[in-house]
Amino acid sequence: MDERTTGRAAGAEAPPVRLLLADDHPVVRAGLRAVLETEPDFRVVAEAPSAEEAVRLAGELVPDVVLMDLQFGDRMLGPEATERIVSVPGGPRVLVLTTYDTDADILNAIEAGATGYLLKDAPPEELAAAVRSAAAGRTALAPAVASRLVGRMRQREAALSRRETEVLSLVAEGLSNEQISKRLFLSQATVKSHLAHIYTKLGVDSRTSAVAAATSQGIIRR
Repeated sequence: MDERTTGRAAGAEAPPVRLLLADDHPVVRAGLRAVLETEPDFRVVAEAPSAEEAVRLAGELVPDVVLMDLQFGDRMLGPEATERIVSVPGGPRVLVLTTYDTDADILNAIEAGATGYLLKDAPPEELAAAVRSAAAGRTALAPAVASRLVGRMRQREAALSRRETEVLSLVAEGLSNEQISKRLFLSQATVKSHLAHIYTKLGVDSRTSAVAAATSQGIIRR
């Protein structure tokens, strides 16, 4: 059992779960704080309006759980901040709390090391349960996210890999093969190979059709 959870298992004498809220919208942070602080075993210790600030505060305060948005108005995004936070031994758990539920967003967050992934429209009791699960080191996934991951595992051969999803996301942004190769540090031949695999898996024959199909299936967002 994680040493941070042994005290909580003892009951009423356990210390509260210390939380850091990372979101660039002050209204969202205020709403989260209001909801979470109704729980007697939660304590919000800080708020971060940027991903960089979330990384800094997580290192200084070492909360139990960081509630992390995926999109910020600065250069660093949620997955990168998550990866930096969880890379520190004994550091906080990260629970992603976002409005996005595409395959690309989910995979990036989970592969970055997020303990859980919840959508912002989750009811308060689901949010509280997810925070407690994350604090205890257990995976906490929104039902829709869990279903998507299960479906992806069952269709592994047809599913796009993380790199293929990255390539297609950049195609959707309008980047050329040359620009994609520079962004991802790949050769143009490798980019073309990824696109060929994408076309086969999606059953399409063009960049436009691939983007349309992936968007309609929730694999990428535009």
